[in-house]
Amino acid sequence: MDPRRLELLLALSQLGSMRAVAETHRLTTSTVSQQLAALSREAGTTLVEPDGRRVRLTPAGRRLADHAVTILAAIEAARLDLDPDAEPAGTVRVGGFATGIRVSLMPALSTLARTHPEVDVQINEYEPIEAFRLLIDDDLDLAVTYDYNLAPAAINPMLEAVPLWSTPWGLAVPAEEPDQSANLSAHAQRPWIVNSRNTADEIAVRTLASLAGFTPLIAHQIDTLELVEELIAGGYGIGLLPLHRAVPATVKVLPLRDPVVIMTTYAVTRRGRSAWPALHLIVDRLRTQDNRLPALQRWPRTADSAVLP
Repeated sequence: MDPRRLELLLALSQLGSMRAVAETHRLTTSTVSQQLAALSREAGTTLVEPDGRRVRLTPAGRRLADHAVTILAAIEAARLDLDPDAEPAGTVRVGGFATGIRVSLMPALSTLARTHPEVDVQINEYEPIEAFRLLIDDDLDLAVTYDYNLAPAAINPMLEAVPLWSTPWGLAVPAEEPDQSANLSAHAQRPWIVNSRNTADEIAVRTLASLAGFTPLIAHQIDTLELVEELIAGGYGIGLLPLHRAVPATVKVLPLRDPVVIMTTYAVTRRGRSAWPALHLIVDRLRTQDNRLPALQRWPRTADSAVLP
């Protein structure tokens, strides 16, 4: 049903005459009559009937006029919600990996709670592959994801990504072992630990191993970095960890060279959705906040982003 015709029907229920509706909406009486007749055809029932020299709403017309109040209010709310100049408000569904949520999203939310209390955020933890699928299915509004320079993510054309920050990763081994970062082939016989819910770090490990001339033995698939650290400390395998992340004294992270391994974090949305004020506000805060992080190093893929401390 045409919302403009619903407006005329609602006006008739309130003003009581075609002439009053026409004057209020700066239309002719004939135009109002034609529009209400068209609305009756859309509704499949008679909405207006003669009442002497005037007209009145039928019972169906009165019921539709009641619905029109809710329908027109919802349309106006949607218009304001989608207006790029409107005050940000509404619920933003965010999904992402734990470190990205902790480092980027949580500090932004503490500020938004004070400055924009009408913006509500729902958070779920997902790995990038899961988050991409939920974005495409319109079950998420924003995803905080990551990839590696050795395993770049394939972004669906329906999505668009904004880089936030980058950080180098290194080879994590038990602390008592000698440094052998320059000779990855020395670890050819070791079992490796990779992520259980995302293939990116396994691809990076396999790429590193291939360049060093061996095929890695993938022995463990683990989701949390803390458990990866425990397995490494216990001698159950080795893996990749962020170079600048604090680790237990039983583990050390060795820098990698030729090639380096760089993880980049992104804010990903459905294409065309970034104009929604509430979503635009959060993405903008993520970019602004992350660019204020101490720039330990800048990387070509994300020259405008800062490195995770």
